[in-house]
Amino acid sequence: MKKPVRLHHLIAVALLGAGTPAQADEPSFHEWLKSFRAEAAAAGVRPEVIDQAFDGVEMNQRVFELNDNQPEFSRSVWDYLDGAVSEKRVADGRARVAENSALLDRVEAEYGVDREIVAAIWGLESSYGKLMGDHDVIGALATLGWKGRRTAYGREQLIGALKILQNGYATRAQLIGSWAGAMGQTQFIPTTYLRYAVDHGGDGQRNIWSDLDDVFASTANYLAASNYDHGARWGVEIALPAEFDYSLADADVRKAVIEWAGAGVAARRLNLATDIDPNTRARIFLPAGAKGPAFLVFENFEAILKYNRSTSYALAVGLLADRLAGRDEPVIAEWPRTDRALSLAERMALQQALKDKGFDPGPIDGVIGAGTKKALRAWQQSKGLPVDGYASLETLTLLSS
Repeated sequence: MKKPVRLHHLIAVALLGAGTPAQADEPSFHEWLKSFRAEAAAAGVRPEVIDQAFDGVEMNQRVFELNDNQPEFSRSVWDYLDGAVSEKRVADGRARVAENSALLDRVEAEYGVDREIVAAIWGLESSYGKLMGDHDVIGALATLGWKGRRTAYGREQLIGALKILQNGYATRAQLIGSWAGAMGQTQFIPTTYLRYAVDHGGDGQRNIWSDLDDVFASTANYLAASNYDHGARWGVEIALPAEFDYSLADADVRKAVIEWAGAGVAARRLNLATDIDPNTRARIFLPAGAKGPAFLVFENFEAILKYNRSTSYALAVGLLADRLAGRDEPVIAEWPRTDRALSLAERMALQQALKDKGFDPGPIDGVIGAGTKKALRAWQQSKGLPVDGYASLETLTLLSS
């Protein structure tokens, strides 16, 4: 089907704004590195540490490309889950959990974080320690700090990485990880490492690269600090009543389970009234909008979101953890697989269309975050549409008409 002229125009405008073209008054990468030394020194990093860390560092163009196409945000949730909770990942995870059962049990007892959740994060972040990234962390973070939409993040994490080196927590050669500077078997960014990594093995190191004692305990420590509740569910799949008010499926709307049950919400595999504490507060989560599965999610889901702000990621962790625990509970409701994920330019076009209509989504950056969803919900409500905040191609087409 031919795209409407308005939609075609919005996408063209978004494409012009995408990427990170050089500006005439913009410093080169190496000029920026030189100027950044003063910022790092002001943060307490010694000159010789900066010299060693920046020796031979180059800009990494691939970082910009990956930053615009994170799978948690650029793929449809069902495609993401197909890979994240694949039968192979489940089978590999069960084998690795069995191999490390005693250690996982000790960490669970000490930190109050269910072992299956720790293992699920381990599986998603590095395929159980097999894939920890191949980017130079200093170069990747310097690239992000130099220019683009995440310069504040890049600068903060680069200083964190320099402090890791200064404190002797890792060698320069060890700082290999993801394009975003995440490191180790459960992918800690530098500031998270500095705050939450622990020496559980007792050898004087906080080794999240090769010491599973430290890997599991550091991960559990982070989740415990995020108010993870041991033994509690992350969420349950639900069926919504006919004529459900989708404006209630909002991250800011939390009600007691007994209130949701009273409003006609029903769990698909258990009884909300008897199997969950009726006073437990929860929100309704629609990862694929009104056309897809619905979930009632609890505080443990929010704790996982603090590890990674992607709701697709948090859902994958919960579903994989259930499988690793022996709860073979595939999602019952059908995903709208005839939909497709929006491209970066289309996501930016959707944001621009909302802004043009007076619904402020925040930065036109292609990230469908809380601000964009709030603006989209407000627009949907103004049009009498299901207020699900779901950014689909159909929604973009309607916005652009």
